[in-house]
Amino acid sequence: MPNIAEILSKISIPAIIYVINFVFIFAVLFLERKSSAARLAWIMVLAFIPIIGFIFYLVFNQNLSRMHINHLYDDEWEAFQTMLIKQMNKESDDDTSDMINPAAISRKDIIKLNQVYGESIYTEGNEAELITDGNELLISMLDDIRASEKSIFAEYFIIKNDLIGKKFIRELTFAAERGVDVKLLIDTQGSRRIGKRALKDYLNAGGKIGYFFPPMLFRFGIRIGLNLNYRNHRKIVVIDEKIGYTGGYNIANEYCDMVPRFGHWRDSHVRIRGDAVKELLGRFILDWRFTTKEIMPIPTDIGTDYIGNKGIQIVSCGPEAPKQEIKRAFMKMITTSKKSIYIQSPYFVPDQSMLESLKMAAQSGVDVNVMIPCKPDHIFVYWATYSYVGELLRSGGKVYIYDGGFLHAKTITSDDEVSSIGSCNFDIRSFKLNFETNAFIFDSDFALKMKESFYEDLKYSHELTLDDYNHRSLIIKFKENISTLMTEIL
Repeated sequence: MPNIAEILSKISIPAIIYVINFVFIFAVLFLERKSSAARLAWIMVLAFIPIIGFIFYLVFNQNLSRMHINHLYDDEWEAFQTMLIKQMNKESDDDTSDMINPAAISRKDIIKLNQVYGESIYTEGNEAELITDGNELLISMLDDIRASEKSIFAEYFIIKNDLIGKKFIRELTFAAERGVDVKLLIDTQGSRRIGKRALKDYLNAGGKIGYFFPPMLFRFGIRIGLNLNYRNHRKIVVIDEKIGYTGGYNIANEYCDMVPRFGHWRDSHVRIRGDAVKELLGRFILDWRFTTKEIMPIPTDIGTDYIGNKGIQIVSCGPEAPKQEIKRAFMKMITTSKKSIYIQSPYFVPDQSMLESLKMAAQSGVDVNVMIPCKPDHIFVYWATYSYVGELLRSGGKVYIYDGGFLHAKTITSDDEVSSIGSCNFDIRSFKLNFETNAFIFDSDFALKMKESFYEDLKYSHELTLDDYNHRSLIIKFKENISTLMTEIL
């Protein structure tokens, strides 16, 4: 009778790999809380490329639900819940006395959704300035940094070690040297080429650094982590707890039109003053706590600063929880629109519920307008985008291709009343896998500026008609079909 050693010696390595592979396929099928499309995509990867697929599964499929990324202390949680419940109770009683903006009163259903589902405090009396040029943004931000007296907290997906990145780090260094509390939080993957040498003067001056999902390995100047699929895509700067910035711009040469292959970088950012800045600060503090374990108090004195007349909610989402807060708010904006919707996004890869919401709006007579770039920076995502805009065209939506450079803005405006601007793309990755933050701004004047910006971009765009789309080549159709198969894991 053969012993165990003889039996094992007869089992081939490929057979062992396939057994392990099918164990993981079983886990994806029955144990993972994923959508059917995501599970099917992973099963295909595991079945057809077993060794590489197995590695991909380990690297890209981690469960973040136990990581307590959004941890509030008991007193903070109590103060936050008291404030939130007070706001919601007033609105339930149709008391809008705290709302000074007509657009906020008109779209208070969106505010309520963000409170209940997104756990977002609504703030009144804010100022919001739309910025659509990278050089103008850099000048404004560096001026505010130079004028800072107390603190600078910055959180970015991408900071590169190039001319613009060095200029930004240098100004943070000068601020730290004069005694300002400077904290910089960067994503491990997006800012992987910012090493200790680039930050040496900054750190020596007293500046602090945090790496979101710190690297497990460091080779050839590149940080390599095991959380490659989960990216902190947020762009937040808070200065002296009074001025806040958020939007689509990162810190690198291309964002200031200095990389020829992209040409003009068309993006959108917002400069905020008022109580909404404290909400941006709270988001930064939660991420900083998780990353560095440093205890920082979260502001609870929200409702004291009245500088302007704009209502703002700061809404965040991330893969640590099953909720998709920003996506849900987008859907509410779309399904309650009566007149018009304007969307700009570098990637248009909505899930089925989002796509159906847009199609239904277009079929109901709402003027649905979507603008995407002509220059892809991610090939598969670009062709998936092309496929989904085709479905929208068939339902009566309008699609425009921006030819003036690279469109990176992440914005949506509804009925000249409410707008959203931030880091969240109109795609499944941003809704499910990335850590994102958007400002929802309730103000007709700001919405009209967003609409005017869209129409200005139309001068450098061409319309993709349904006839144009129907006559696309077989090669494009093939690229679309391959790309849409992978939308859940792109």
